[in-house]
Amino acid sequence: MPEPVRLTASRVREGDALPPLAVDVTATTVVLGALAARDWRPMHHDKDFAVERNGVKDIFLNTPNQAAWFERYVTDWTGPTGRLGRMKFRMRDSVFPGDRMEFSGRVERVGADEAGCHWADLSLRLAVGDRTTTECTARVALPADEHDNPWKRRGAQWNP
Repeated sequence: MPEPVRLTASRVREGDALPPLAVDVTATTVVLGALAARDWRPMHHDKDFAVERNGVKDIFLNTPNQAAWFERYVTDWTGPTGRLGRMKFRMRDSVFPGDRMEFSGRVERVGADEAGCHWADLSLRLAVGDRTTTECTARVALPADEHDNPWKRRGAQWNP
């Protein structure tokens, strides 16, 4: 098995594009995400309820499921030593079975804080076709070099 990518802050520049990620959504994707979050609301597993009560075309991804996909997208880019500090997103439209989620992102800012933790601020997008369904900003800690590990930071050394 190949060694996972270990992105360091020295290799990241403002304006860098994150590699795209495309995921085909199935009903299983939607239902398992809702179950993992213990979200029993029927619009995430009962198509008739979603269509008749919510007026949408099918069941759809819930908020924690989308958050998890964004987290995966960011950490696929950083590798195992990237540590998500914070994330904020706005869902503008639903994601349904049969959709192809397309994630894209860009590095907006790179810098270090007073404690020496290196950060990348990201703007991220989830689209289905030409429709933006969710916009996201994230702040992720990156190792300064191959000897650093943001996961070892505690207390005053960790200030996302």
